[in-house]
Amino acid sequence: MSDTRGVAAGKRAAAEALRAGRATEVLVARDSRETEGMREVLAAAEVSGIRVRRVERHELDHLAEDNRGVVAMLRPAKQYSERDISSFDFGHDALVVVLDGVTDPQNLGAAARVADAAGAEMLITRIKRAAPVTDAAVKASAGALLALPHARVANIPRALERLKDSGFTVAGLDAEAPRSVYSEPRPEGRIAVVVGSEGSGMSRLATEACDVLVSLPMKGHVASLNAASGLSPALFSWVVRE
Repeated sequence: MSDTRGVAAGKRAAAEALRAGRATEVLVARDSRETEGMREVLAAAEVSGIRVRRVERHELDHLAEDNRGVVAMLRPAKQYSERDISSFDFGHDALVVVLDGVTDPQNLGAAARVADAAGAEMLITRIKRAAPVTDAAVKASAGALLALPHARVANIPRALERLKDSGFTVAGLDAEAPRSVYSEPRPEGRIAVVVGSEGSGMSRLATEACDVLVSLPMKGHVASLNAASGLSPALFSWVVRE
């Protein structure tokens, strides 16, 4: 079951939901073993002052199939729209990650985890032809999707124009770009990094909306990387390196 329907299933996702202030109650299967992960959930609930209720496992299975004996009930997340991009209080050197056409929930979650680890202030994705925030996505994000502001927009190129109006330099990852992240200087100030799908990359209009295009050097036999795999070296070797 997805985060949009109000639960975070599994020990890691439940613990992250508690830390993010999103959990309203934690349900634990009566027959669950007290593992290290379970102790982490219970400790986080105690610190947060959130009630833990023991229930029969079938009640959890009804909420989420792959729950590992724990489900956190969530308060609704703030929904960010394209219009909110223009009014969001970004920092002077803010990082935003934009996913253009990523359709796999696991890939969405992994990319969100990378974005959060790099200190991104917002994640932007499409509404249509894009991965929804499912339970699998939340798990793959290690809970990052529960805490990272997430704007879902109908039109990625228009969202990029809003970012540029807010002082962002928009940089797209493009396998055909003549300069790599190792040769192109990192733009000063606010930066938005755009990643396309593994199969087709960024859309033509999104590519045209970018201020700069950079590639990742590929020396092996695989011609492309998925969003999270490509995003990680771009962020940590180019955007946020000291």
